[in-house]
Amino acid sequence: MPIPQVPKPKIVKRVRLSSVALLLIGTAMIGQVLGFLRTKLINANFDNPHTPVAQHAGVYFAAFQIPDLFFYTIAAGALGVAFMPYLADHLHRGDRRGMWELSASLMNLLALIMLVVGVVIFTCAYPLIHLVAPGLSLEEKHNAVSLMRFLSLTPFLFTISGIITSTQQTIGRFFFYAIAPLFYNVSIIASIYIFKGTEIGIVGLGIGALVGGVLQLGIVALGLIGTDFHWHPKIMWHNKDFKAMLRQLPPRSLDQGIDQFQSVVDTRFASQIGQATSMGAATAISNYNNAYILHTAPILLLGTAISTAAFPRLNERLSMGRPDLFRKDFLRILRLIVWLTTPVVVVAFFARGYLARLIFSQNAPDIALVFGFLVVAIFFRTIYALISRWFYSQKDTVTPLVVSIFIILLNIILAYMLSRPTAYGLPGLALAQSIVAAVEVTILFSIMMIRDRKLIDWSFWGSMTKIISVTGFSTVAAFATVTLYPLGINDRGFVTLGTKLALLSLVTFSVHIGISAIFDLAEIRPVFHRIRKLIYKSIGQPY
Repeated sequence: MPIPQVPKPKIVKRVRLSSVALLLIGTAMIGQVLGFLRTKLINANFDNPHTPVAQHAGVYFAAFQIPDLFFYTIAAGALGVAFMPYLADHLHRGDRRGMWELSASLMNLLALIMLVVGVVIFTCAYPLIHLVAPGLSLEEKHNAVSLMRFLSLTPFLFTISGIITSTQQTIGRFFFYAIAPLFYNVSIIASIYIFKGTEIGIVGLGIGALVGGVLQLGIVALGLIGTDFHWHPKIMWHNKDFKAMLRQLPPRSLDQGIDQFQSVVDTRFASQIGQATSMGAATAISNYNNAYILHTAPILLLGTAISTAAFPRLNERLSMGRPDLFRKDFLRILRLIVWLTTPVVVVAFFARGYLARLIFSQNAPDIALVFGFLVVAIFFRTIYALISRWFYSQKDTVTPLVVSIFIILLNIILAYMLSRPTAYGLPGLALAQSIVAAVEVTILFSIMMIRDRKLIDWSFWGSMTKIISVTGFSTVAAFATVTLYPLGINDRGFVTLGTKLALLSLVTFSVHIGISAIFDLAEIRPVFHRIRKLIYKSIGQPY
């Protein structure tokens, strides 16, 4: 009697982590440029003394809060970290059919939920806007309500897109995931020019966002070509992995929702601060959100992009039963993120005035002040993007949630205390964000060290000490540069501001790279390796 053959797992071609990271960083950089352009154009066209108060850009930021809250609370936790480890298990076993069935089941479940959410947002838009931004005028609230109703369907569209791209990432396809958000930004930018000066005005940005969501879904759907994806109109309630995944989703989704809930709370605080001062509620909301958007750029470019590229590899290591390789890859990526982030934080702090004046047409000094208090949050939230995935790779979504609950409570208390008129006012919200970001990373890192006592060794601490020392030299170089070439009162325009910003960045990063080479940091070696390879290739010599 012949012995039945056990099917071998299908070998999946591995995508180079560095190539994926460069793709995601490159497209994220383009996305951030488009995002800043979008914000600059919104401020320029809907946030100046020559437009009616009802067209204020703060209306735009307020309208996005609730749709984003529902999306992050219900769906975003499923779109990767709580979902992809189970897909990785199926892929490692060569079970692509099971992987797609799991994806389709989750898509069907969340699509139904998000359709109901869309109806709720549409019908309850007015009380929701009043909850988020009570200080807006009647005209501003009317526009915010109309804008929010156009946005009510975007959580549904983002959910479908997110599930599709999470599955594509698991099998090594990152291109469509990377480029799809660009179409969303371009659509909103186009809507600015289409609707400015018309009766629709700022409400037209909601139309642009809705069209952008449809375009984004269409682009990621193209990535399904050649993947053998088969959609089925059912939910596999009795599937063991589906049930296990559903148990992981609530903690992760609540964790994501808590972060967005804090954004809603901060928007409400900003509204009240503006209402109590001559600034005005809409202006305060706009200033704080502009600074917050500016601080998220390096987090997305470094923390999110690199962690997203690394996450499938980390899942694969654990699916292989190789915690040693998981530990090695995790520490290597963590050191790289820290090494890349520190000079970015230094430049962000010293260039806060340049950036605010270059990107934002109105209220640049106020935005720069708030952003200055957020630079510490940049560092810790970039690190958090990877540290959180240490837990999610091990299918632990509860620990980050518990820590986040404590953090949100601490943030609300600090935000209330630090944003009082007798304290820091609007910058107090940013200061609270930086404090709790540091506390959250410290707590999670401590838990990691307790759970895996082999994770951190003296070699890691030695590398961290060297990176801190290098950062000290970079800080001195940045300080000397802004002292010799300070931001003048009359400095305006892309050429003047861009030149000084480029000089500051060039000096800081050159010192950072040079001192890293002197200290022989491992993170600098691939840089010089690529440079030497390009030089040898350019002169036609083998390397």
